[in-house]
Amino acid sequence: MNAEVIGWLELLLATFFIVIAGAISVAMSLGLLHSLIIATLRTYLQLIALGFALTWIFTTNSAWIVLGVFLFMILMTAQILLKRVKHKPSNLYLPTVSAVFLSSVTVAFAVTGLIVQVEPWYEPRYFLTMGGMILGNSMNGIALSLERLFDDLQKRTAEVNQALAFGGNPWEASLPSIRVAITAGLTPTINSMSAVGLVSIPGMMTGQLLAGADPVQAAKYQIVVMLMISAATALGAMGSVYFVYKRAFDSEWRLMI
Repeated sequence: MNAEVIGWLELLLATFFIVIAGAISVAMSLGLLHSLIIATLRTYLQLIALGFALTWIFTTNSAWIVLGVFLFMILMTAQILLKRVKHKPSNLYLPTVSAVFLSSVTVAFAVTGLIVQVEPWYEPRYFLTMGGMILGNSMNGIALSLERLFDDLQKRTAEVNQALAFGGNPWEASLPSIRVAITAGLTPTINSMSAVGLVSIPGMMTGQLLAGADPVQAAKYQIVVMLMISAATALGAMGSVYFVYKRAFDSEWRLMI
């Protein structure tokens, strides 16, 4: 059994639901019509462009192209997630990129090379799709961890300054906030793992079922995906918080946020 082919007419029919949402926005004066139009256009353009790009990448099957594309995805992930972090110090891009790079590459290599055992390990159909899922899902957890870190440090300003005044270092003064930040970043992922299969059929499993895969085999792939996302989120959240917490202090160990 193969997946049903979706043509341009079917895409236009699917877009009709967005037209309904836009009409409701206008009727209720929600002010969302412009955002809906822009978001819909970007969805069309970005995903169709991605489809053509992946067709070319799958055809060339070059390790350098695959790694270059994945590096670009990592750079964009770090840039996007930092936009979500408020009240942050400057110069967070490089340490955030480092954390995202280490977590995503480690997990992606482990999954494709050791678990799924793809030959070659850089097979773009596996490496880029799984890597994209890792980045897309871990991004939210990392952003939440960083935002909670600086927010909690700001709330604990008096406590942090007191710890530093009594001879503590930035790590010791920041440790309670670091624990809060990592917990906050991992909580949505843990909740998602707890609910998976009960209230929804996840994306990877849905895609395989639509393509005609065996449901049990699709479930096994989904388990791998959920575990790799959780691992990447944990590593990314811990790494990013560890790499950036010192940026909240100046050279004389004074809290700067």
